[in-house]
Amino acid sequence: MSLTIVKHATCTFCGCVCDDMELHADGVRIVKAKNACSLGDAHFKYHTAEHLYPDALINGKPATVDAAVEAAADFLYKANMPLVYGLSNVTCEAQRGAVALAEMIGGVVDSHTSL
Repeated sequence: MSLTIVKHATCTFCGCVCDDMELHADGVRIVKAKNACSLGDAHFKYHTAEHLYPDALINGKPATVDAAVEAAADFLYKANMPLVYGLSNVTCEAQRGAVALAEMIGGVVDSHTSL
């Protein structure tokens, strides 16, 4: 069996955001998380990407991703003051995209750490 190896992976499980992981995947799941602490190891090795749920929902009903993106764009366009919230467990690239989106739509960004 051939393993896929991803070098320099970033772990977003805790606030340390370690970026020196080396992940080994067998096509279904990650089987080794080199350089990961015990939390990161559990995060990577015991989470899978099975499709248990639809790719997208609109009003709680299954939808195509394209339809869901259009519905989300319409919802954000009509919002008075959209809030981009969370972002603590996503990559830096995703955070950068979320902040750019907030700027584009005149929204605000907040995190779970604000009081």
